[in-house]
Amino acid sequence: MQSKRYSTDLTPSWKKQRPAPEVPAEPDLVVEEVTSGFCGAVIRCEKTAQGPTVTLEDRFGKHRVFPMEPRGFLLEGRVVTLVRPQARPAASAPARTASGSVAVPGARARVARAGRIYVEGRHDAELVERVWGDDLRIEGVVVEYLEGIDDLPAIVRDFSPGPDARLGVLVDHLVPGSKESRLAAEVTDADTLVVGHPYIDVWEAVKPSSVGIPGWPAVPRGQDWKTGVCRALGWPPNTGAAWQRILSCVHSYKDVEPALLGRVEELIDFVTAPAD
Repeated sequence: MQSKRYSTDLTPSWKKQRPAPEVPAEPDLVVEEVTSGFCGAVIRCEKTAQGPTVTLEDRFGKHRVFPMEPRGFLLEGRVVTLVRPQARPAASAPARTASGSVAVPGARARVARAGRIYVEGRHDAELVERVWGDDLRIEGVVVEYLEGIDDLPAIVRDFSPGPDARLGVLVDHLVPGSKESRLAAEVTDADTLVVGHPYIDVWEAVKPSSVGIPGWPAVPRGQDWKTGVCRALGWPPNTGAAWQRILSCVHSYKDVEPALLGRVEELIDFVTAPAD
């Protein structure tokens, strides 16, 4: 009967091999393979049917592949066991708003400023909200629509813009010599900025590729533009439904033409600039 006081292993403790420390085989780690004496930097680790391997590159650019066996390498003269490094979580990019700005998680809407941005119609307001809504709430900027440009001078007079209450206006089809350009010149001053895009209607400011059409059709003069677009595209003659179809294709600033993006950003900067 064997005594429990004695081990069957009679090897002296000083001759027993202690487990070698495990070291992750990180890229550029320089080690020496104990059997061959090949010294090089870690290039990569791979998982094979025979077990994990490590590829080393010496100072002459020569590559050698070795199995990652226990006590198989020297690191600064010390025997080590190389192991595959832990996968590092991918660095997540900061969240972005639909306008491309860095999102501020948990930010509350700012109390509305006295300044405002006016746009020409409801569709314009809905498109601005879709792309810049998060930014506008953080900045405390309210967007309202005019239901047409003809009453702009009277609206500006009633608003009474000032250094602490600037007014920005976005106008459709603002081109030289147009009615829109004359009205814009009449009301523009240090506290009122009127900008516009060249499109007949804000529908055209949405990229055709985002809507899934080759381009916005040309509508003969004298016809209602939106109705003509629906007819040319083979859509039902319901301009409200057509706009919802277009708006549903807008997910971020990438779906909107630069000519509109720049003007809206200009208005936001104008109404949020500190008073001199």
